[in-house]
Amino acid sequence: MKPNDISVDRDGMFAGDDPFVIVRTWLSEAQETELNDANAMALATVDGDGLPNVRMVLLKDIREDAFVFFTNYTSQKAAELETRKKAAAVLHWKSLRRQIRFRGTVARVDRAESDIYFETRSVFSRIGAWASDQSSPLTRRSKLEARMAELKNKLGDNPGCPPFWGGYIITPLEIEFWCDGEARLHDRFRWTKTNTEGAWDVVRLNP
Repeated sequence: MKPNDISVDRDGMFAGDDPFVIVRTWLSEAQETELNDANAMALATVDGDGLPNVRMVLLKDIREDAFVFFTNYTSQKAAELETRKKAAAVLHWKSLRRQIRFRGTVARVDRAESDIYFETRSVFSRIGAWASDQSSPLTRRSKLEARMAELKNKLGDNPGCPPFWGGYIITPLEIEFWCDGEARLHDRFRWTKTNTEGAWDVVRLNP
């Protein structure tokens, strides 16, 4: 289904009927130019008092209609995601002078999918996931390192995915593409839909 497009000059890097194709293309180009972690994104959540939180996470999958990342389910971000069921994120590539913002609803991915992804991580990253009580106070780093050593001996070289660790899927209701322009006349196009099953509407925004 083609989007309802009221803009008259959406071409070049902004062209296409599927925003996720554009996201994949931009990310692929960023992977050729960014020094580190082209898939790093700032994830924003809101706590129970309505106070926002933001931190960097890694975008690990782009589905046909959603984005996936992984984290510790006992972390502060997870608590806020579980309560609000909504999030926003931004990918910014300084080398390309582009960014993508999106926001939408949040749900956990299937347990099996988390298990499969976890197996692709290095053994030290997997043990680290077991060792870290993410977001909770830590009196000294040596305690975490000792916990790592203990779990390395206990879990061996192929630790499975912890039950408290896994993925989240963000199904966006809004995606905005931004590209730097001369004299700060940036190009911005916002894709929106009223629900996850609806059609996209696209508009050009003022810089």
